[in-house]
Amino acid sequence: MIRRKKILFWVLLQSLVVVNAAASQTLPVLEPVMEAPEFVLPDDGGKIHRLSDYRGKVVVLNFWATWCPPCRQEMPSMERAWEQLKNEAVVVLAVDVGESAATVFEFTGQYPVTFPLLLDSSGEVVNKFPVIGLPTTFIISPKGLVTHRAVGGRAWDDPELLQMLRAMRR
Repeated sequence: MIRRKKILFWVLLQSLVVVNAAASQTLPVLEPVMEAPEFVLPDDGGKIHRLSDYRGKVVVLNFWATWCPPCRQEMPSMERAWEQLKNEAVVVLAVDVGESAATVFEFTGQYPVTFPLLLDSSGEVVNKFPVIGLPTTFIISPKGLVTHRAVGGRAWDDPELLQMLRAMRR
């Protein structure tokens, strides 16, 4: 029952957040900048990921769900961005909120991705971040600081966004 309420809450929040990704690809600076909360989550294959494992890299940390239309829309662009950035000290992590591994596995049949899809089935990790609806994406600096927050979908393979992420590696 609590899980259903959390999912309903996310659906309602998503319906209140209207972001036109085509109009703006900018990534607003998160103020104040915060230290990224540590987390440990399994991916859809059972491998364990710790955020601290990615220290020294730029992390694109996306919170999403399979039922979320903007999440589904932006996922292919995240994959294209990952293909361009995966050898450049930038990592993409997508954290599915509140769903099972089977649901995420079914999703990947329609939207294949090669970057890690992490499972936050209990909602514990999403509650550590200032998430406003789904999708919400955070950019974490190589020093472990959350510097930007994007609410709503983006075209992650946009050249300006890719350039910004590459510039953050320094």
